[in-house]
Amino acid sequence: MDETQGSVGTTASLSLRLGQAIFSSAALLLMSVGVEFYSYTAFCFLVTIMGLVIPWSCTLAMFDIYSAFSGCSLRLPGLMVIVVIGDMVLSLLSLAAASASAGVIDLLLHFDGNYCPPKFCGRYQLSTAMAFLAWFLTAASSLFNLWLVASW
Repeated sequence: MDETQGSVGTTASLSLRLGQAIFSSAALLLMSVGVEFYSYTAFCFLVTIMGLVIPWSCTLAMFDIYSAFSGCSLRLPGLMVIVVIGDMVLSLLSLAAASASAGVIDLLLHFDGNYCPPKFCGRYQLSTAMAFLAWFLTAASSLFNLWLVASW
């Protein structure tokens, strides 16, 4: 079987998973530092989705570590379909959460008044940027694994 870089069991996949976990954790921590995030549904949605991406990425990173360093391939058709579907769902949800949060932040910044203190808005913007980076890595790993499944 051809070695598709970025698919499950490669070191490239491990780096994608670690990047997903790091950016998702950063987005979650930056959003949760300000206790005001619960006032907006989009921010709650972002926190929930990033809370789902972290264990998913860490679990698949453990599979990648085992597969890459032991030489044992975990590329079973059923497992690969689950990974592709999980990545696609989390990718779409991450994009939706990051886009919704970006829209709310843009709206808060363009209102006249004290809707978003500068201290919190900066954190919310940085959290949303981290969520977009996590989405990009999740979409990339989803596409690499879909390519591998489609080539069977």
